[in-house]
Amino acid sequence: MTAVTTPSAPPTSTSVTPHQVWLRTRGLLLAVLLLVVAAIALAATRSGEQHGRLDPRSADRYGSRAIAELLKDHGISVRVVTTLRDATSATGPDTTLLVTTPNLLTPHQQNALRTATVDAAGRTVVLGADPTSVGRLAPGVQAKPPTSVVARPPDCLLPAARRAGSVDTGGVRYDANGFDAIACYPAAGLPSVLLLRQPATGDTVLVGSPDFLYNGRLDRQGNASLALQLLGSRPHLIWYLPSLTDPSASGSPADDGGADNDTADGQSSFIGLIPSGWLWGTLQLALAAALAAVWRARRLGPLVTERLPVAIRASESTEGRARLNRKANARDRAAASLRRATRTRMATLVGVSPREAHLPAVLLPALSARIGPAHGDLDVLLFGPAPSEDSALVLLADRLDSLEREVRTS
Repeated sequence: MTAVTTPSAPPTSTSVTPHQVWLRTRGLLLAVLLLVVAAIALAATRSGEQHGRLDPRSADRYGSRAIAELLKDHGISVRVVTTLRDATSATGPDTTLLVTTPNLLTPHQQNALRTATVDAAGRTVVLGADPTSVGRLAPGVQAKPPTSVVARPPDCLLPAARRAGSVDTGGVRYDANGFDAIACYPAAGLPSVLLLRQPATGDTVLVGSPDFLYNGRLDRQGNASLALQLLGSRPHLIWYLPSLTDPSASGSPADDGGADNDTADGQSSFIGLIPSGWLWGTLQLALAAALAAVWRARRLGPLVTERLPVAIRASESTEGRARLNRKANARDRAAASLRRATRTRMATLVGVSPREAHLPAVLLPALSARIGPAHGDLDVLLFGPAPSEDSALVLLADRLDSLEREVRTS
C-alpha cells in the first residue's frame, strides 16, 4: 500500500493577477478621479465670488452689491457683520442697522438685539420679520400673512416714500394699532412698510419684503430711491447677515457680554465647536448610509433553472463556478462540493449505496477495510471543517484526488 502524499499547492486558473485587479478597479478609480477634478474645478471657479441673498458683496441677481455701491457713492460707509456681537457693538445714534434675516435669529438673539438697538438711539431696518421675530424686535406689532410682491404706491405721508413713488413691496404685512407709526405701501388693507417713530430711542422700520434691495430689481420703479433713503439716513450702515455658526445662537448669557462660549471650566467643548449645519449633515449622511445598506442587503428571489441556448463545455462550467466561489470567498461551499463528489464516487467502489455514502459510520469502515488502517485521518479528510485559506483548499483537492486513486487501484 502507498501512503497518501501532501504535495504543495500549485497555482490555479482562479488566481487573481495584477492585470485582472487593474481591470476590475480602473472604472471606480476613474470615477473617483473625475469627481476630485470636478470638485477642485468647481471650488476654484466659485471661491470668493459667491455669496448669499442680500449680501452687499454679491453681484448676482439676488445680491445687493448695487445698492451698497450707491450708498458708498453718497458718502455712507457700509460694514458687513455676521455675528450678533459685532452687530450690537457697532450700533449708535449715527448708525443704521440693517437686519436682513431676522427670522434666522434665536429668541435669545432677538431679545439681545432689541436691547442693544433701543439703547443706541439710531435706526433699525428689519426685513421680512414674521410672527416668530416681530414680537421681540418690535414689541406690540403684529405680523399678518404675506402677500405678493408687486409695484405699489406709497399712500402715506412719509417723505422718503413720497419721493420714491411706487416701489416693489409686499410680503409680510404689519398691524401697529395704538403706536406712533407711519404705515406705507398698503397691501390688502395693511402696510408692508411700517416706520415706528421713537424719538428717545431712535426709529424702527419694518419692511415686509426685501425684494426692492436685490440687484435684479433695484432699477425698477422707485426701488433705488426708497433704499437710499431708508438705509442712508445716517452716515454709517451696519449690514447684518445672521449666520448659523454665530456662537451667540447657543443662548449663553456670556455671549452678550463679549465672553467666549466656554464650558464651566473655561475650556471650549468639542460639540460646541461644531457648527449646527455639520450635525444635520452628519445625520443625513448616516440615514443615507443606512438606506444604502438596506438596499444592498435585500434578499434575492429563488433561483430559476433555465435551459441554456448553447452547449457549454464542462471545463468552462467548472472554471466559471470556481471563479464565482473565489470571488465570494466561498471556500466552505467549494470544499463541501469536492468532498461530496469524492464520497459519492468512492462509495460505489467499496460497496456502499449512494444514499449511505455521506454517513461517516457507514463509509469510513468500508474505506478502512479497502485500503487498510494506515489512513487515520479519513474522517477529517472526508468530513472535516472547511479550509481557512485558498492554499488549504487546493491541498484538500489534491489529497481527495490521491485518496480516490488509491481506492481505485487497491
